[in-house]
Amino acid sequence: MELVSGTTTTTLHREYGFSYRLDVARSFFSSRLAYERRRVWTQVSEDERVLVPFAGVGPFAIPPARRGGWVTAIEKNPDSCIFLRENARFNRVETHIILFEGDLEEIIPTLCPGYDRAIIPAPYGFDRSLFLVMPLVRPGGIVHFYTFKNPTQIPALAKEYSGAGLKIRCIRRCGNVAPGIGRYVFDMERSWDTSDAAYPIW
Repeated sequence: MELVSGTTTTTLHREYGFSYRLDVARSFFSSRLAYERRRVWTQVSEDERVLVPFAGVGPFAIPPARRGGWVTAIEKNPDSCIFLRENARFNRVETHIILFEGDLEEIIPTLCPGYDRAIIPAPYGFDRSLFLVMPLVRPGGIVHFYTFKNPTQIPALAKEYSGAGLKIRCIRRCGNVAPGIGRYVFDMERSWDTSDAAYPIW
């Protein structure tokens, strides 16, 4: 990133009544996902246990906490963690968020299953995160999984996820990232009967 004006890359972003401080040179953030984030957090009910890996500076974690959810956030970027803690205090939800700073694959085994909802804004190329997180979601729980794909790949993914014990509620395209590549979200419910689910081996 090249600074063309001003003296700092730290900024304050506001959306739907929430405020997020971040350094755009050190933390990923997309203001274009504001509507999508609102669509998800308005579904959260009071006292839900919500798991948010790749939490960044908090835009998917802080609103569910404001709605009374108990949020477990995971983020390995130290700079993002600093801002997430600050943003949680600023938005007055620090008592409803537990932040684990570190790698998802190392932290997952330390968590207790039974989450009501998982919001997974996976980085490009890290689709296997869905199957790392899925066992922590209770049967009947909801998974919002974000991935980057060509439209022609979506039907095969839907079939794969259905075979893995996830009931697809909806699939939405929520942005473009490159020619022919879009960001898609799968809203899914974990099946009550997962005994025959075929979990992919990565």
